[in-house]
Amino acid sequence: MEHEKDYQISFLDNKLLIKDISGKYEIDLKKRLLEFAINTMKFIMTLPNQKEFDVFRYQLSKSATSIGANYREAQTSTFPEFIQKTRIALREANESNYWFEIIKELKIGNEKNIEALYKESNEIALILGAIASKADRKRRQKNAK
Repeated sequence: MEHEKDYQISFLDNKLLIKDISGKYEIDLKKRLLEFAINTMKFIMTLPNQKEFDVFRYQLSKSATSIGANYREAQTSTFPEFIQKTRIALREANESNYWFEIIKELKIGNEKNIEALYKESNEIALILGAIASKADRKRRQKNAK
């Protein structure tokens, strides 16, 4: 994956370590996911209050807030559960991307905010995908021994 060039993801005593090699990204993933959820909720509050947009508000609020909740739960889980919860967080990030794409195409809401949130949800999905893949490889290596 492309972002693996910027991140070194490793595990020490089953604890996730993310090192930013490029200096381009914020490393505190928990904080980053919390800020994404908050910024998404603030954006949702600016959408037109029309019934046909209720689905966007509901689905996007669920998916954007679920990313961080699942990632935090993964931090206190067993290693197999960690992988599962991280993959759930990844699916939620991809779902958020979907809703931002629709909102963007319909040209509702602030275009700059949509673009920034869409870009952030894509980056989050890439990071979570790399974490899940690396954890999966580690699990397979452990099981092969």
